[in-house]
This record gives sequence, C-alpha cells and structure tokens, in this order.
Amino acid sequence: MAVAGRTDPYLTIGSHRVESDRFWRWGDDNLFPEALALMARRSTTHRRIINDKADYISGKGFTCDEAQQPRLAAFVRRVNGRGESLRQVLNKAAFDKSLFGNAFLEVVTDAGRTFLSLYHQDATRCRVARDSQHILLHHDWRAFNPNEARTLPLYPLFEEQEDGSLRSAIHYKDYEPMFEHYGVPTYIAGFGVSAIAYKTDRWNISRLDNSFQLSGVMMLDSTVDSEAEADRIVRLAERKFAGNPGQVMFVIREGSESDHSRFIPIASQNEGDWQALHEQAVGDIVVAHSWFRTLSGLDYASGFNAERILHEYEVALNTVILAEQAELLEPIRGLLKTVLGIDASSLQTVNRPPTRSKPIYMKVWEARKADGLDYDPEDPKQQQFLSEITKYNIRSIE
Repeated sequence: MAVAGRTDPYLTIGSHRVESDRFWRWGDDNLFPEALALMARRSTTHRRIINDKADYISGKGFTCDEAQQPRLAAFVRRVNGRGESLRQVLNKAAFDKSLFGNAFLEVVTDAGRTFLSLYHQDATRCRVARDSQHILLHHDWRAFNPNEARTLPLYPLFEEQEDGSLRSAIHYKDYEPMFEHYGVPTYIAGFGVSAIAYKTDRWNISRLDNSFQLSGVMMLDSTVDSEAEADRIVRLAERKFAGNPGQVMFVIREGSESDHSRFIPIASQNEGDWQALHEQAVGDIVVAHSWFRTLSGLDYASGFNAERILHEYEVALNTVILAEQAELLEPIRGLLKTVLGIDASSLQTVNRPPTRSKPIYMKVWEARKADGLDYDPEDPKQQQFLSEITKYNIRSIE
C-alpha cells in the first residue's frame, strides 16, 4: 500500500503480524481482503449489490462468430480442465472485483502455444510480490510460509513451471490515488454505513432473542457475605428475569425485614430513530456502490415498476456494466490472439435486463443499437431475430 509522507511513497504498512519482505501488504495487517469478505457476509444489502453486480457484469453468456471461429466457440464453452465456461470464470472474477476492487486470473499454456486455459484465483489468497512483477499465492496469510507459496508472473510475462507449462496471472484492479499495488473497491466510502446496517440488523435480532422484553433495573433485597455470593445471586436473577441475551441491570442492596425487590422498566422511545438510521444506511450503501435501488431489490415493497427497473438497468449498462465487461475481456482477447492466433473481435457478452425490454421479433442489429453497441444492419448475422438466437444464448450459459 502507498503511504503519503514517507521517504518511500510505496512503503508498505503493517502491524508486523506477517513478517516478510517478499510481498506488499494488503492493508495494515495484510488481512484487508478477509475483513472485506466478513463485512459482505454480515450486511444484507451490501452483499446483494455485490452479487447482482457480478451477475450483470458476467452477463448471460457470450456470443461469437461460431461458423467462422469454431475454436473460439469451443473456448467460450470450456476454458479450463475443470470444464468451466468463460462465463463461469468471469463471474467469479467480477464478484472478486466488485467485493475487493481486485481480481486474479491464472493463465496456462505450453511452449508450443497449443492450448490456452483460464483459472480463477481467489483474491484473498493473492498478494503482489515485492518486485511488482509477480503474484504470490498462499493458503493462509495469517501464517505465511515462503516454502508453501506459489509464484506467478504478472501478465504479459510468462514463466515455465515445474510441470513444463507456461503460466501467468492477470491482475484486475480498481484505480485509487495513493494505492499502487492493489486496487480499492468502489464502495470505499460506504464502509461506515455498511457497518451501521449490520448493527441495526443485529439490534433487531437482539430484541427478538430477548423476547422483546423491556430493559430496566432489577432491585434485589438480599444480604450477602461475600463477592462470590453476590455474583451467584446476580447469575440466578439473570436466568430468572433477564431472558437471553437480556438488557437488565441488577442492583443488590442490604436486605430488610420486608422484601422490596422490584423491577424498574426503562421505556425506549427511539425505535423510530433506529428504523430511520437503517433506511438511511441502506440508501447510502447503494450510492457508495454507484448502483441503483431497484436493481438491488429495495423498492419492490412499494410496487413492481417495470419501467423504472428497465430505465435504471439502461443507466447501469452504460455507466458500469459495459465498462467492466470491456476491462475483463480486453486481456482475454489479447491472449486468444497471441497464444492461439484467434481473432476474438466477434466475442461479445450477452446482456439482458431483469425484465423483458425488447420484443423477440426485434432484429439483432436493432437490439445492439438500443444497447449502445456497434451495429451493422447489412451484416447477415445481425439480420437474425432475437427469437432465433435465444436458444443459442441459453446453450452458451450452460
């Protein structure tokens, strides 16, 4: 990470949890990705947006000139030895980039350039090497062991591995000033509101666990001879009166002839404030992600407005989705050209809105025009109707 005001502008920061000069730390303790992943698991709206952005960016599959480029079509259907399609691999990369601001793909070929494979690498396992020309992969960065790490050169460099293959790593990252070696997620300004949304949800869960009992003070009349006896009385009263987890403070006072034990409730009038705080936090999360409410499933309670969904999808398509798709596909097109000699200019992502916006009798060039893509009314392929290519697109997804 880059730090301003240091002699070396790219000096890494860290709390010495991981002692090594072989890589650049990702966050203060080198565990920033783990913190981001944990936050995404706790905030429902935050996680929904990340899931949806990844799905929209990876699209519904890919189309290409199958008649002229059968090898390209075969690559789209199967990009690695695990049998994954191009869409499956890029969906994982899009998810990582939306969550971490970084994504990594491993590229595999051989000296004869007879094949090309792409594998997604979990971003939490990857760190940039100190020379800034390699990626280190390790299964547990809390206990880094150089002997257990694997090294890959950054694309376009390739290096021969022990199995004889040539491998490289593509590093996608979102630009952020002052950060040289890792990208920063677009929702960086929304960390606080994501935490607020999580905490307001947790507050409601706490109320449910406590059977919506009132908070208050439990006054107990009792004479105790020791601290241990006082603690035993508190624990006994807690089990009897407090519920789980309980929001009751116990006060033990000197007992008298008559028992004056009583519960003094504390009425809370701030429930409306909590609700408003939660709603504001949710709205701020959407803004921080540069995303849209209806595409996050937030406004369905007020009615399903198909026109608004389509409108926001078109804005998202032209401001976020197409740009991210171009960034993901650009190095892959380059690899197909340099490694396999395949012209992948016809490779395009199939984008479809969450609701139907184009009639199936619309021609391909008309649909491409409506989506802001390049189109050619004279191209025989683009003269097809959408209904004719639907079956192919479904097969591409699978």
